[in-house]
Amino acid sequence: MLMEGVFAAITTPFYPDERIYFRKLEANVAHYSRSLLAGLIVLGSTGEAVALDDAESHDVLRAVVAAAAPERLLIAGAGRESVKGTVALAEAAAELSYDAVLVRPPSYYAANLPAPAMLNYFRSVADRSPLPVILYNIPKCVPYEIPIEMVVELAHHPNIIAIKDSSGNVDRICAAVEATRSAPKRTVPVTHLFEAVTARMLTAPKPESEASFIPAGVLAAGAAFATAPPVAPPKTRSREVGFQLLCGSAETLLASLQAGAAGGILGFAACAPQACQEIYLAWRDHDLALAEEKQKRILAANRRVVGDLGVAGIKYACDFNGYFGGRCRPPLLPLTADEKAEVEQLLAEIRN
Repeated sequence: MLMEGVFAAITTPFYPDERIYFRKLEANVAHYSRSLLAGLIVLGSTGEAVALDDAESHDVLRAVVAAAAPERLLIAGAGRESVKGTVALAEAAAELSYDAVLVRPPSYYAANLPAPAMLNYFRSVADRSPLPVILYNIPKCVPYEIPIEMVVELAHHPNIIAIKDSSGNVDRICAAVEATRSAPKRTVPVTHLFEAVTARMLTAPKPESEASFIPAGVLAAGAAFATAPPVAPPKTRSREVGFQLLCGSAETLLASLQAGAAGGILGFAACAPQACQEIYLAWRDHDLALAEEKQKRILAANRRVVGDLGVAGIKYACDFNGYFGGRCRPPLLPLTADEKAEVEQLLAEIRN
C-alpha cells in the first residue's frame, strides 16, 4: 500500500456526558474527505483511543467508514496490551474495509519487555493481522522507543509496511530511512495518477446486470424506475515501494521529507489540514523556498497546540478552525480561558 502524503490523526468527539458524539465525528470525516489529505488515522493518540472500550472502538471505526470518501486511506489504531487484543481489533477493522492498522508497543509491562519480547509482539501481530501493519513509535506516550535495529528487522516482515515515528528526531528518521533501504520491495496498486488505491475503491458496488433489466411489458405499463448509476471499478497500475517512513510531528515534516520520509501522520492536521498539506505539496513540486515558508508558518502553533497542550489543545483548535473538537474524556482537562485565547491567536493566520 502506498503511504505518501499527509494523514490527519483525527479526534473522537464526545457529548458533555462523555458519550461519543457520532454525528459530529461523521461531519468531521466528511469535511476531511473534501480536503487533499491522503487519509485519516482513526483511534490514534489524538483520538483518545486508550480512553475507549472495545465496543466504542468498533462503533467509531464503523462511523468513520460510513462517512469517509472511498479514495481516502483509512488506518485504524489497533494497539492493545496483548497480541490477542491487538489482532482482534485488526480483524474488526478488516471487516470494515480499512486499509491498514497502526500498532504501538505495549506499555504497562514495558520494564519487563526486553527486545526479544517486543520483537515477538510485533511479529506475532503481523503474522495474524489480516491488514498491513504500520509500527508506531511514540516515546512521549509509551515508555519505550523502538530501536532502529528492530525497525530494520521488522521491515523485512511481509506484512509490516511502514513506521510512524513521533520521536520528533529527524536524525533518527534519516537513520531509519537509510537502514531500511534493503527491505524487500512490494508491488502495490495505484491510480492512473500514481495515488494510493484503497480497499473501499476496489470493493465499490458493481452494476447488477440482472437487476437493471426491465421487461418491455413493464415499461409499456407506464411504470417509472429510479436506478443508481453503475460505479466503474478504478483503473489501476502498479508501483514498487519499499518500507515507508512517516513522521509524526508537523514541526519536522519538511525536514523529514527531505530525509526520505514518504509523508506524515499529524495531530496538527486534525485542526489545520490545509496548512500541513501545503508544506507537502510545495516540497513535492520542488519549491523548497515555499515549503520552508509554509513550515515556518506553523511552527509556533504546532509546538504550543500539539506539543504543550496535547489533545485538549488540538480539540479546541478544531473548534476554532471549523471542525468539532469538544472536550476530552477525563482525566484530561479542557483548556483554560487564557489557553483558549492563546490558541486562537496562534491560529489566527492558519485557517481552513
